[in-house]
Amino acid sequence: MNSALRSAMQSANLSPRQLAVRVGVSGKTVERWVADAELIPHARNREDACKALGVDEEMLWPKAVKDRIKSGGDREIIQSYPYRSSCPSTVWAELVEKSTTDILFAGYTNYFLWIDQPAFVSTLRRKLDSGCRVRFLLGDPDGETTRNREQIEDVALTVSTRIRITLEHLDKLGAHEGLEARFSAAGDAASHVSLSVFRFDDEALVTPHLARLVGHDSPLLHLRKLGGAGMFARFAEHAEDLWSKGEPTGPRA
Repeated sequence: MNSALRSAMQSANLSPRQLAVRVGVSGKTVERWVADAELIPHARNREDACKALGVDEEMLWPKAVKDRIKSGGDREIIQSYPYRSSCPSTVWAELVEKSTTDILFAGYTNYFLWIDQPAFVSTLRRKLDSGCRVRFLLGDPDGETTRNREQIEDVALTVSTRIRITLEHLDKLGAHEGLEARFSAAGDAASHVSLSVFRFDDEALVTPHLARLVGHDSPLLHLRKLGGAGMFARFAEHAEDLWSKGEPTGPRA
């Protein structure tokens, strides 16, 4: 017997028939819910029953709640977006704000950050002053992969221009301990242009770039590290490998 459901009905002074009316099912259906604790109603019926009884679903059907909790390989996925542009700019801002140790922007151009985030130079300067390491991994604006990508995208604001805009903003930050910028190695450029990883301590935003689409039209995953061998770790290792083989872009002015 589902004693929690029976007790909740008694407290709410509702009979099986009365609860059935509130939920939109038959009285016999509610009686079966009470008689069999293993019987779990449909999600909409559970929601309506809990609303009518004034209790949480976890109290009446804990198994249903438990079954919804991620326990497999996807448990590190906080959210997924069909387009990078559909991820609110506030998510990016909050991740930067929360970071205290290490921020790595490993997009190929990282151009959109300066557009989407208000006063981003000032924000990064404040993070650097607080002791946070900030790194930018960029594509080489003069590299062959960049030229090929420009032909594929065929847009007015070219890939090399977007990279140079990022470099100009980094120059505005000036020389600062903790600020580093590198171009990905020529042999890794194709891998870099096809996958962007933005790491904020133990969280990351990852964008696999699709065919001819520019970055904002490609999907995005928001990940949080929960172990040493999950999705977060694999993407973080990929970005660190590209970083380790990258070449410095030159001293900040």
